[in-house]
Amino acid sequence: MAARVQVPKQARRGEVIELRIVIQHVMETGYRRDNFGRAIAKNVINSLVVRYNGVEIFNAELGSGVAANPYLQFCTTAIASGEIEFVWVDDAGVRGSERAAITVTG
Repeated sequence: MAARVQVPKQARRGEVIELRIVIQHVMETGYRRDNFGRAIAKNVINSLVVRYNGVEIFNAELGSGVAANPYLQFCTTAIASGEIEFVWVDDAGVRGSERAAITVTG
């Protein structure tokens, strides 16, 4: 699974920063049927965890009510230079991850 994250390249210590992620995923609800009338198996991203320098700062449990290619946006406080890691898992057990670096000044 591919994803695009937006994390500021730099921020001042204590500044509130906005983090964004778009994950390319079909988010199949399990309610649709294929051309032969067979149910298409449910497969949605069921969890997203975001860590800032290894410390969990955001955790979301997603469900079948979320559209394909889910977009999430949230804020955190810039505390130190380092890495922000986004990790997600879908119903099929497929894991995905993206990382972005941030430089904190001041």
